[in-house]
Amino acid sequence: MLIGMAIATDGSLAGFLNVPSIMVTLGGTIAATFVNHSFTDITRVIALLRIAFTERGYSGRDLIDQLVALAEKARREGLLAMEEEAAQIQDGFLRKGIQLIVDGTDPDLVRNVLEIELAFQEERHRAGQGIFEAMANYAPAFGMLGTLIGLINMLANIDDVNKIAPGMALALVTTFYGVLLANLVFLPIAGKLRKRSDEEVLYRQIMLEGILSIQAGENPRLVEEKLTAFLPPQERLRSRARASEEEVAGLGTRTVRSNV
Repeated sequence: MLIGMAIATDGSLAGFLNVPSIMVTLGGTIAATFVNHSFTDITRVIALLRIAFTERGYSGRDLIDQLVALAEKARREGLLAMEEEAAQIQDGFLRKGIQLIVDGTDPDLVRNVLEIELAFQEERHRAGQGIFEAMANYAPAFGMLGTLIGLINMLANIDDVNKIAPGMALALVTTFYGVLLANLVFLPIAGKLRKRSDEEVLYRQIMLEGILSIQAGENPRLVEEKLTAFLPPQERLRSRARASEEEVAGLGTRTVRSNV
């Protein structure tokens, strides 16, 4: 919006709308992307855009509470008691991890299986980011190509004054489109996907450590302290404040019951 306002302040937006420039820059970028990536990767672009602009709503605190509840159940009733719980878990990664420990899988093997799945997930995410990073590289290059085309057309018709202006417009506007697409569309989308990937990987790492702690039979209180270390400092403070409020509320409830 600010770019449009800046253009409109001293000129006209219509002067920056050039169909041949769009065809060269955007068309060339899309064509190069199809050449460089498989059709399967390209079809994932729509899904990637949905991921980039949709808030996933990951809550580290809620996940920790879920894992602590599982740790309490396992410590109280044993690992086999979590079999029904595992079937009801929505997240596939966590469900697989709980099922592995319920089946009595060796802890090292549990870690290896989950780390391999996490590594391949990161690889898939990087592939998606790579598509938009590649497009960010192609766009300015095709913008320069459009500039060359415009200059060639202008010089080829230098005797015809009526063709000099359109050739110069194509020469300059294509570069503008290339830079704009790269820095305002493709690179920001790649950065957003990277941020979403980092959030999901952190979420999975909390699950991994929680699963292994449950299998080791660690005290639920220690499990909570360990997993809280994954949270950002501000979220840790909010978590401790909420835990204190819940503890105070629990003491109040017990006091009322004892008075009754």
